Order: sequence, then structure tokens, then C-alpha cells
Amino acid sequence: MFIEQPPLIYRMLFPETVWRIPMKEKTIFLTFDDGPIPEVTPWVLDLLDFHGIKATFFCVGDNARKHPEVYADIVGRGHSVGNHTMHHIQGSIVTTKRYVADIREAHKFVDSPLFRPPHGLIRWKQAAAIKDNMRIIMYDLVTRDYSEKLNGEQVFENVKKYCRNGSIIVFHDSLKAERNLRYALPRSIEWLKENGYKFLPILM
Repeated sequence: MFIEQPPLIYRMLFPETVWRIPMKEKTIFLTFDDGPIPEVTPWVLDLLDFHGIKATFFCVGDNARKHPEVYADIVGRGHSVGNHTMHHIQGSIVTTKRYVADIREAHKFVDSPLFRPPHGLIRWKQAAAIKDNMRIIMYDLVTRDYSEKLNGEQVFENVKKYCRNGSIIVFHDSLKAERNLRYALPRSIEWLKENGYKFLPILM
């Protein structure tokens, strides 16, 4: 996954994917990758409810299979969902056939036309193979909440430094990111609200 903001050249290589959604009003699209899991996702949902925010959760199919009640809670609270493959496989190291099969398997548990490649990595052939049936959603800002080299304050600083109108921001509702997420997400939401941003889910 590219650091903080993906370079322009990468965006140009995949022009049909969605990187950012600029709006007339200052708007942020919060997204959460790698869940759902009972240890983290319900806490995120409660925090979003408290602030009246709707977001988008890119769910790993196997996690949705193992925790259907958590997945149902995401949908039931009015958030949008997206496919994040069945087994969180990296497109750059598997064949197109296997990659597409993994996405289709995940679709049994994550009913959505939205798709985000794990690690933000996908080949042209893989993107071409799914573009007629799915909308590939990338990101404008990766918080790096998953990084063991960063603390929560540094993750929060990434949000403040790189966010802008239309940013699709990536957090992770995963055990790996939990420590930084619990620190940075509440502070990021408060800061974004104080700076006049509104929040929308991705609906396409």
C-alpha cells in the first residue's frame, strides 16, 4: 500500500478507479478495511453512531462469513459495504483467474458492487476483468493506522496533513490497527468536524 497519498502516476495508470470524490461542500468519505471482527468493528460502529456518521466498510469475505452478526450490524446501521476479496489476497502476486475467483467467493458474503483491492494493489488485467460488474474504490489518504512504526498521534497527524475535500480516507477495523485506531479515529472525527467537513458513505 502506498504511503499516505498515492502518487499521481498511479492514479493515471488506473483512471477508471475512484480515488477521490470532490464535492461542492467540504466532504470526507471514511472507509474501513479488513473487518468485520467482533473485537473492533462494533466499537467503530458505536463511535460513528455517536457522531451521526455513515461510512463504508470494505469487508474481507472470510471475516463476514465467520462473523455474520457483525456484518449484519454494519448494514443494519445504514453504512455501505464493499468487497475486499475473500482471503485478503494481493493482486500483484496471484493470477487474474485466482483473483477474480476470490472476489466472486467473497460476493457470497458481501453483497456489493464496490471493490477495494487489498494493499491497494491490482493488475490491469484484474481490473479489466471486474470493471463491468464492480466499481473499484481506491483512496486519497491512507492513515497507516496498521503500522507498528507509528503511534496514534502520528496517525492522527496524517489525517490532518493530507485530508482535503473529497478525500476517501482509509482506516482499518482490524486487530493490527486497533491500538492506533482507538486513539486516532475519535480525534480525527472531532478535528474534521471542527474544520467544517461533513461525512458521507460511498454509494455507487
